[in-house]
Amino acid sequence: MNWASYGAFLALAALLTLLPGPDTAVAIKNTLQGGRRRGGWCLFGISTANVVQSTAAAAGLGVLIVTIEPLFLTVKYVGAAYLLFLAFQALRSARRGEYDDDTAVRSGSSSAIAGWRQGFVSNICNPKVIAFYLAVLPQFLGSDPSLAAIAIYAVSFPIIGTAYLGVVIFGVDRAREMFTRRRIRRTMDAVTGAALVAFGLRLATE
Repeated sequence: MNWASYGAFLALAALLTLLPGPDTAVAIKNTLQGGRRRGGWCLFGISTANVVQSTAAAAGLGVLIVTIEPLFLTVKYVGAAYLLFLAFQALRSARRGEYDDDTAVRSGSSSAIAGWRQGFVSNICNPKVIAFYLAVLPQFLGSDPSLAAIAIYAVSFPIIGTAYLGVVIFGVDRAREMFTRRRIRRTMDAVTGAALVAFGLRLATE
């Protein structure tokens, strides 16, 4: 285990985590819709997908997805379609402007499952994440990494991403009283929907 390389990997992972992406947009959407509990379940779904992808890439399984073009394109277009579906929901909500006075009451098991599902599907159907792992991990792991090194690298990026999104969700939830004002909520839904449209179209066309 080369700790200098690992430190460089952590710095790169932290930098990439701060870049806005669909995970952030989906997490904000769910937190606005169902509070910190639903946002937390969404984050759990994103983290689950991240661990699956990083482990697959570290184990070499991700090569199958990026080298078999039909499989890669299928995952890619399913992911783009799902992001556009979430964007439609957010934009429809912004257009209607009909919100409960207290959206926190919608925190039952169905809300939690919906949050987890949206986080997991939006992340697991983004083959660019696996492609990133395949491009980056070998540069740091070397030619003959140990199983311990593979495991450490595989979970590090998801942990950093989880910590960052956790801060985002906490901040949105704390400011939720302001965000749930009708005009501000409609603006947030419109911005989130537009961002999801952009991410979905970029994923589909790149």
